[in-house]
Order: sequence, then structure tokens, then C-alpha cells
Amino acid sequence: MHEERKITEDLYWIGASDRRLTKFENCFPIPTGVSYNSYLFLDQKTVLLDTVDQSVSRVFFENLEYLLDGHRLDYVIVNHMEPDHAATLGELVLRYPEVTIVGNAKTFQLIRQYFELNLQGHLLEVKEGDTLCSGHHTFSFVMAAMVHWPEVMVTYEAMDKILFSADAFGTFGALSGNLFADEINFEAEWLDEARRYYANIVGKYGIQVQTLLNKAAGLDIEMLCPLHGPVFRVRKKIEWYIDKYSKWATYRPEDIEAVIFYSSVYGNTENAAGLLAGMMADLKVKHIKMYDVSVTDVSYLVSEAFRASHLIFASTTYNGGIFPAMETLLLDLKAHNLQNRTAAVIENGSWAPTAGKKITEMLTGMKNITVLPESITVKSSLQESQREAMQKLAEAIAKSLDEG
Repeated sequence: MHEERKITEDLYWIGASDRRLTKFENCFPIPTGVSYNSYLFLDQKTVLLDTVDQSVSRVFFENLEYLLDGHRLDYVIVNHMEPDHAATLGELVLRYPEVTIVGNAKTFQLIRQYFELNLQGHLLEVKEGDTLCSGHHTFSFVMAAMVHWPEVMVTYEAMDKILFSADAFGTFGALSGNLFADEINFEAEWLDEARRYYANIVGKYGIQVQTLLNKAAGLDIEMLCPLHGPVFRVRKKIEWYIDKYSKWATYRPEDIEAVIFYSSVYGNTENAAGLLAGMMADLKVKHIKMYDVSVTDVSYLVSEAFRASHLIFASTTYNGGIFPAMETLLLDLKAHNLQNRTAAVIENGSWAPTAGKKITEMLTGMKNITVLPESITVKSSLQESQREAMQKLAEAIAKSLDEG
């Protein structure tokens, strides 16, 4: 049964959602699922923008067949060749052999790597600024290399002023009937997953995202159609969302707030982290967040680090180094190019505490991370004699937050 949604007079969403998949890219937990968006223009020439993941191919092809109603499919624009958007491209070509695939040179290289298809005479290569007219609609193409694959491009439709933004502006989360962001409470219920999607999928490529945002600034955008998540059609909401992306892409924190990440084997490091949080609260620090890095998936921790300005790392020493889950977090933050943060360090070690030194080395090896000098070393368990030092650390964090 077809489940398409009408967006404009001749534009339809023909994607689908997957609530069974537990990990996106076999890596990131998606407890609320994910959507795969595909869009179809029924113009003088029919134009499909991207396909979907293999897991939802049945619904996708039912939608497409119903809307085409026996007409030919003229073009499929491939903005992104990652299999969650292009796994069904091969079957599409077999079902609609007359279709012309629109993409750039790198798109076609990846198509040949994924599929063994004879596409001679069925490829239309486009470059930056090229246009394609389907009748009433004119599409122009903007290259967006490494947002987040090298072949990525975005497509702008001039008449309705729509930006089809590939993975940019996407989010985790399945769609539940409401296609448009103004039909849901996006800021309260979706923003965290949008940030987690950005930080973990695209976060490394801030410079490339900034380049795309600069190009988008020259476009009059009245609708934003990503490949995951809801469609934006309210200009103020689009501007708000682009501002979020601007902060994430330039590694500026959204919130001047503190997050405590801790690892603890027997509860003593957790106790130290909890004492610090209480002291900070007594100093009127609000909205403190605490995470056990062994319990919370690292993708959520990376997202929180992209959100907040002050990051406190409290780690047990383990095998002469950093506790494994904490080290994984730090390696992920470095891999995703996090910068422009203030950090503090607490270490624990019963006989040879080394975690603090190693954490500090990792943090100072990242760009523009300021590590507060008021670090704490715990030997087995926090002693009453260390309360003053912990208080000084809390005061240093509180002061830095006030200055932030």
C-alpha cells in the first residue's frame, strides 16, 4: 500500500521509516528509528531525488509506481551515494531502464563500484552551477564534497525555492505521519537527535560544512528537504536550524554549561565526580549533566561535547592508562575535530595514577582546548583533606562558566 506525502502541487515525499534497525551504520544506536527520504517531481519530465535503503525498498517502489501511474521516470538525481540512500539505485535502473542518472564524476565512480550496470547513454554529469530543466522546475547543483562523502552535492529547485540538502540538516528518528518540522515539537523532541546525527556523522568536516553554508547563504530557501528526518518549510525555523549548523560547524558551543564524564570501577571516582557536581551547584551553576561513560553510548557523549562549553573528565587509571570507555570518548572527540572548549580533569589510581596526565595530553593535542590547572588526583578514594582542592576546582569551573 502506497504511503506517499504531498509537499507542493507536484512534489511528493516517497520515502519510508525503519523502526527495526538498532544501529545506524552498524555503529550508532537509534532507539527511535530513522527515516529515509526520497522526493519525486511530477513535471513535464519526472524527476526523482535520491532513493532509499534496501530495508524499505518495498514501500519506496510502491510509492514510486503509484505516483508515476504508468508514466516513464525521466531523471534520478543522486545527491549522495551512501547505501542508505542509494542501495536501491540498481533495482531502480532495472525497473525503469529509460531513466537518466544525474550526478557528478565522483558519483559515477561510486555507482560503478557498487553496481555492475551498463549505463552507457544514461548518465548526465553535472558540475557546480549546472542546471537541469524538467518543464516548470529548474534544478541547479551545488557541490558539497565531504559533507560527508566526497561525491556529495545538494540540489536547489528555483521555482519553489527548495534545497534538497543530502545528509546536511538530517536527523535520527523515524517519521510518524507528520512530515514537516512545524507539525512536531522539533526543538524539544528532535534537536538532541539532530545534534547527535551531526556530531557523529558530519562533525569531523566542519570546514566543509562551513563552505556549504556559505554557498547556501546565496540561495533563497523557503523549504529544506534533507535525506533523513522532517522537512522544514517555515523560513524562521530554517534560519534557526542553519544557525545551529553554523555553531556546530565552527565548533562553538550551543550552551555555556558543564558536562561531567566519569568512569568508575568501584564507585570512588563516581563519588568524586558527584561531590564536584554538588559543589558546583552550591555555587549556582545550573544545568549540570553527568554521564557514566561505561553506560551511555559514546555517540550521545560526543553530541553532549558538541553542545556544552565546559567538559570535565573524571577517570580511573586502568592498566597504566585511561579507563577504556573514557579513552574511547576522548579518541572520538579528537576524531570528530572537537575544539574551542574548556576542560577539567580528575584522575584516580590506587598506586600509580596516570590517567590525568594522559587525558591532559590528549586534550592539549586538540585545537583550542583550555585545560584548567586545578586538577585533582584521587588515590583509591577521595579524602576529607582533598575537599578544599575539590572546592577550588568547582570555583574555577564556575568562574570560567561566568566568563564564558
